[in-house]
Amino acid sequence: MLELLGSWEERSQFFNLFNYITFRTGGAMFTAMIFAFAFGAPFISWLRKKQGKGQPIREDGPQGHLLTKKGTPTMGGLIILIPLTISSLLWSDLENAYVWAVLVVTLGFGAIGFVDDYAKVTKQHHGGLSAKLRLAFEFTIALVAALAMLVAEWVSTTPDQTHDAMGFINALMSGDPLTAVAVPFLTGYGIQLLAFYVLFAMIVIVGFGNAVNLTDGLDGLAIVPVMIAGGTFGVICYLVGRVDYSDYLGIPHVAGVSEVATILGALLGASLGFLWYNAPPARVFMGDTGSLALGGLLGATAVASKHEIVLAIVGGLFVLETLSVMVQVAVFQRTGKRVFLMAPVHHHFEKLGWQEPTIVIRFWIISVIFALAGLATLKLR
Repeated sequence: MLELLGSWEERSQFFNLFNYITFRTGGAMFTAMIFAFAFGAPFISWLRKKQGKGQPIREDGPQGHLLTKKGTPTMGGLIILIPLTISSLLWSDLENAYVWAVLVVTLGFGAIGFVDDYAKVTKQHHGGLSAKLRLAFEFTIALVAALAMLVAEWVSTTPDQTHDAMGFINALMSGDPLTAVAVPFLTGYGIQLLAFYVLFAMIVIVGFGNAVNLTDGLDGLAIVPVMIAGGTFGVICYLVGRVDYSDYLGIPHVAGVSEVATILGALLGASLGFLWYNAPPARVFMGDTGSLALGGLLGATAVASKHEIVLAIVGGLFVLETLSVMVQVAVFQRTGKRVFLMAPVHHHFEKLGWQEPTIVIRFWIISVIFALAGLATLKLR
C-alpha cells in the first residue's frame, strides 16, 4: 500500500506525504490507537468469559493484591500487539530489513509470553513455562533478529562487494564498525566486540524483554515507561538513520533504521489505547504476552540503532527493577537475609505502605528523567 500511495505523488502533492517517515509515524500512531480503543473493550469482555478466575495472584505478595486484582484477566498485551502489527504493516516500508527484524522479535516474544500466560491461567499457577525453555526460545529469536540486522547493515555499507556468507563472517572478525558498540558522550564508536557483538546483541534483546516483564507488577507501571522509552527511541532511530543529523551529532549512522520509527509510533498509539483499560484499577493485565514483547521490541530497536548502552539509560527504571531482583536473590542465597522487603523494588515500597498510584506515578516521573538523560547523551559529546 505504501508504494502505491507514494507512486500517486504525480497526481497530487498530498500523496507525497507518504514518502516522509515523520508523516507515516504519526499515521501509524493514530491508526494503532484507534484500533486499540475499538478492540479493547470487547476483547476484555471475551477474556473474562474465557479465563474465569483470571491471572493467578502471588500469595506472598502485598495482601491488597489478593483483594483488588483477583479475577482480572491477563493476556491484555494482545490489545497492543494486534493494533501495533496491523498499523506497522500498513505504514512501514515492508522492504526494510530492520522493520521485519523488530517485528519478528516483538511477535516472537509475544508468542512466548502468550504460551506462558495461557499455562498460568489454565493451571492457576505462577509457574508457566520453565525458565530454561523460555530463555532458549528467546535467545533463538534474538539470534535470528541480530544476524538479520547485521546483514542489513553490512550490505548497506558495502554496496560494491560480493555479499556471501564468508564475506559476512570476515566482516564480523575484522573489527569493522559493524560490530562496534557506541559509548555515550563519545563521538562515533567506542568498544569493538568483533564477532562477540552477536552475543551482546542477543543479551540486550533478551535482557530487556525480561526487564520489562519484571517491572509489570502494578496497574499502569510498565506501559507508560515503555511509551516514554519507545518515544525516545523513535527520535533516536530517526536521527541515526539520517546522514546529516548523525554526522552533526557525532553518533553512528545506520542507513534505513529511521523506518523503525513507524513501529515505535504504532507502539505509542496502541499503548495509549491499552492504558485506557490498564489504568488503576486495571480492567486487564498485559501479562507476559505484552511485557516480554514490548521489552524485546525496545531491545531490538536499540540494537538496530546501535544505541544499546543508551537504552540502559533511557530504560533506567527497568534496569533498576531488574537489579533489585538480582541483588535480592544474590544476597539471600549468601546470607539468608533480604535487602528489600520484597522484589522487584516496586513491591518493596508497597510493603512500606505506599499507595499503588503513588508508586506508579513516581516511577513514571523517574522514567521521564532517565529518558531526558538518554537524549542528552546525543548532544553532549
